[in-house]
Amino acid sequence: MHVSDVGSNVGKEVELRGWVYRKRSSGSIFFIVLRDSTGIIQMSAKKGVTADESWKAVGDANIEASIIVNGTVKEEKRAPTGFELEIKTMKLVGNAEPYPITEYQSPELLLDNRHLWLRSRKMTDIMRFRAMVFKYFRDYFFENQFWEVTPPLITKAGGESGADMFALDYFGEKAYLTQSSQLYLEVEISALEKVYCLVPSYRAEKSRTIKHLAEYWHLEVEAAYYSNKDNMDLQEDLLSYLCGKIVKEQTPLLESLGVDKKRLEAIKPPFKRLTYSQALEELNKKGVKKEWLDDLGVEDERMLTAEEKKPMFIYKWPLKIKSFYMRADPDDPEFALNSDLQAPQGHGEIIGGSERIWDYNELKSRIKEMGLSEKNYEWYTDLRKYGSVPHSGFGLGTERVIKWLLDLDHIRDAIPFPRMINRIYP
Repeated sequence: MHVSDVGSNVGKEVELRGWVYRKRSSGSIFFIVLRDSTGIIQMSAKKGVTADESWKAVGDANIEASIIVNGTVKEEKRAPTGFELEIKTMKLVGNAEPYPITEYQSPELLLDNRHLWLRSRKMTDIMRFRAMVFKYFRDYFFENQFWEVTPPLITKAGGESGADMFALDYFGEKAYLTQSSQLYLEVEISALEKVYCLVPSYRAEKSRTIKHLAEYWHLEVEAAYYSNKDNMDLQEDLLSYLCGKIVKEQTPLLESLGVDKKRLEAIKPPFKRLTYSQALEELNKKGVKKEWLDDLGVEDERMLTAEEKKPMFIYKWPLKIKSFYMRADPDDPEFALNSDLQAPQGHGEIIGGSERIWDYNELKSRIKEMGLSEKNYEWYTDLRKYGSVPHSGFGLGTERVIKWLLDLDHIRDAIPFPRMINRIYP
């Protein structure tokens, strides 16, 4: 059985499989803390109780050795979890050399040894949390009649400007790793109406911040007949659902990671909404000199959201600084029908979304205006010639959301193997 099942088997003999997390001796007694994917448990080996051959295995086992243990479960208030396994037999499956990670290590050493650091209790819990976030996203879309689709990750055209993309040789032809699957999701709405994907995206941005990754898992959504307002409402509902499920079903995991449940319980609609103009005014009041058409940097986002308890939308951005596919507001064409969703407590942008241009001539004009290759986007403009409909969508960075939910210091700990400007190993 797993460690998590031990508490309901007091007085019974059980078998556990796992790894040596901690080990110490006290005269004729060894204490071993075993870990598996579900938690840890203290075990004791005593001469006369533990079989002789197993006693030697206990003595030989080093930190991180893999073991199979049989013994009797008993209550022990002094043990970390309130239970202890009294070892009868132990098999040393795979012993370990002296472990290269000790209590105090630099971030760089931990990244160099990421393949080993993922075994730590904190990283194990974060990866379990990450898996549940992915599950809840899929649950939400299933319950709301969205179809999951699987777009290509190798493309001829960029989802935005085409800049900052990883180029590759595709059998003698130039291609790129995708920045976004949005355009392919727009293809699918003519058949399935409401779609999403949860796949990797790649950004060759030379950014050294606590929230940038070169490879990340991208949740992208497109929906026919959704306005920009519908799109923003959908984002609110999705994050509220996610936080509600986490609080209801993952309390032990939140406690283990030191997350205050009340922070997540507060994530309910409505979210605050600021226009781009209002955001600039707020920053200027705080002493940050921002001019019209300036983008918002990491520090700007931090200052705007540091005191917020819930995510906050910044919408109605100038069309001149936004992507080619974003629709201009018919009532105020200087602005795009778009929004960025900022996480609270300074964690920054987690979602970008917009209403898409759905008129053929308008899209062709915008592509030309942005200096993009009309040939590469011919298939995309075709969508506007054959039964086009108004539609909207968004892209969510899952690692940014996890960083915010767990209040992590750096996005690198929200993904198993972070790929950053200075990190591709292991």
